[in-house]
Amino acid sequence: MIGDMTLSTIYITKQNGERQLFDVTKLDASLERAGVASDERTTIIETVTPQMHDGMSTAEIYRLAFKELHGRARPAALGRYSLRRAVAELGPSGFAFEKFVAAIFIERGYSTCTDQHLQGHCVMHELDVVAWKDKELILVEAKFHNEYVVKSDLKVALYVKARFEDLQNQTFSYGGERKMTDGLLITNTKFTTEAVKYAACAGVRLIGWNYPHRDNLHDMIIETNLHPITSLTTLTHEEKQACLRAGVVLCREIAAISDLFRANGSSPEHVEEVMTEIDRLCGRSVNSHV
Repeated sequence: MIGDMTLSTIYITKQNGERQLFDVTKLDASLERAGVASDERTTIIETVTPQMHDGMSTAEIYRLAFKELHGRARPAALGRYSLRRAVAELGPSGFAFEKFVAAIFIERGYSTCTDQHLQGHCVMHELDVVAWKDKELILVEAKFHNEYVVKSDLKVALYVKARFEDLQNQTFSYGGERKMTDGLLITNTKFTTEAVKYAACAGVRLIGWNYPHRDNLHDMIIETNLHPITSLTTLTHEEKQACLRAGVVLCREIAAISDLFRANGSSPEHVEEVMTEIDRLCGRSVNSHV
């Protein structure tokens, strides 16, 4: 407990082990991004902060806030608040994350292919996502981490730079004959300082969970309203994995989800519960699917 201590003297431990002063505005901002109203955010913060102690981890603070949200029966807010963890649950392989990234490009008006093999000047390369629109051809390396505390490092940036250099002058047949116009390294976590420094110098475009400051992965998800199936709090871990095995990655894939659950013997009540959360999270009507 805080007791006689004040929030200004509380140090928290980040996932990487670093200690820093607790900043209540960051907790408030995370709740706001989840769509929690101002008065409710204040109530949650007033409930959570007295339970804090020096050295508490950010994960523990998250769990306290999540518990308070859960107690207020806010499934849509829960789904948004746990978004970063939901994306990390798209594993263990990176296939679902690649499909998720492709869906973001599709929502932005691109045509896409995943798991492509492209001939470079020297060797063949496997590309996670290829996206094209008008005169653009974007090649994407999607670096997925099961643990959101794991960062993509300098080594990753170096090999992606080499790959794109081998491909940059080649002509490909995606929506017509065209050359690569942009190459992106996208990760669901963060980049190390050295990776960011190198990429800025070498001209490698990086997109991480909160990098760059604008139009990062989190921004893209919010903008397109494409929430992963793992965001749903009404699903068990086993049900989420069943969806991923069936190729269902997005909450928006409502019809496929309801068909899958009925085929697995789920009760109509549970299906309706899941569809209702999807409706609240994604703003899609579920009446025609339940």
